[in-house]
Amino acid sequence: MQTQPVNLLRVATSLLFVIILLFNVSCNNAPAADQSEKATAATTNKIKPPKIDIHTAVLTGNMSALQQHIQAGTNLNEKDPFGGSSPLITATIFDKPEAAQLLLDAGADVNFKNKEGSTALHTAAFFCRPELVKMLLAKGADKTIKNSYGATALESVSAPFSEVKTAYDMMGKALSPLGLKLDYAYLEKTRPQIAALLQ
Repeated sequence: MQTQPVNLLRVATSLLFVIILLFNVSCNNAPAADQSEKATAATTNKIKPPKIDIHTAVLTGNMSALQQHIQAGTNLNEKDPFGGSSPLITATIFDKPEAAQLLLDAGADVNFKNKEGSTALHTAAFFCRPELVKMLLAKGADKTIKNSYGATALESVSAPFSEVKTAYDMMGKALSPLGLKLDYAYLEKTRPQIAALLQ
């Protein structure tokens, strides 16, 4: 009869040993489970683009929204639905050098062409943005690209102002609702300076 309590004690001891062993195994696997949960959480907490689209962020100078787009992996060369311009071209049209620099540093295509075949260099030159022209050239903008009208960035500012005033009138009228303001005296005076930068 004494063997029965001894056997029960052995079974109880073995069960206790198995429970401790299982507990240790489960505790040792907990960090791996935690890591898996963290990886899932990181995937779930991926930075999302802001509600404002990337072109509007550039146009309004909303640098935090633009930075969020960059971190979220938004296409930095996303075409606007009207002229097919990239956010970088938008930045050059509306004189947003901080946005342009952020886009260039993040890898935006410096030679991206809109529907008219114009690049950011074409628009920066045409709208007489010397700071942006220098920035684009420093990032490797190709001065030899011709737009759909057969003009390089240099050729877009080489003609006398009087010959292109109607183009400025048209662009000013189309883009003034978005905040574009053209100073004709400044444009006339600055076009030769921009041409000199592009030589």
